[in-house]
Amino acid sequence: MPTIYLASSSPRRRELLDQIGLSYIVITTEVEESLPPGLSPVEQVIMLSRRKAGAAAPKLAEGIVIAADTIVVLDGQVLGKPANKIEALAMLERLQGGIHEVFTGITVMELSGSRVLSDYERTEVQMRDASRDELMRYVATKEPFDKAGAYGVQGLAAVFVAGIRGCYFNVVGLPLFKLAQMLKKLEVDVSNYWR
Repeated sequence: MPTIYLASSSPRRRELLDQIGLSYIVITTEVEESLPPGLSPVEQVIMLSRRKAGAAAPKLAEGIVIAADTIVVLDGQVLGKPANKIEALAMLERLQGGIHEVFTGITVMELSGSRVLSDYERTEVQMRDASRDELMRYVATKEPFDKAGAYGVQGLAAVFVAGIRGCYFNVVGLPLFKLAQMLKKLEVDVSNYWR
């Protein structure tokens, strides 16, 4: 079985790979995240996931690199990670009572055969109306600061999510079904890693 490398420092992505029993090695890279203007959300997440995989590849001799990028989109505008409490609160207030989209781009790169697959997943998330006091208490926990859209569906913010249409794991940061299907195209069956 090939060695799997996860090109991400995200603890949530590590937890998701652990959940499906995939053995992997984390490799962290720094990539330029600025993008040319006019790209669609899908183009953005795929481009960034490819950059991350491409940055990891030269450090490795063989195996398979998995890289991903997740964004939150509301009314066509990308909501990134908030820089401070004010930004986090503003993002959360904008999301309340409406539906937004979460996009994750995934790139799976086979180092020995030079095969590269990229794909994406899209999920709709409906947020309930929350009071400003609730949102301020949530921001005070510091949970929003390393998350696109200023919330983590797998954490405390679960109480704000009224519904999800699509892949829940995509909202966490890595659509597991999509990833397993992409790995299968490279002749890697996730179940072979189960202990």
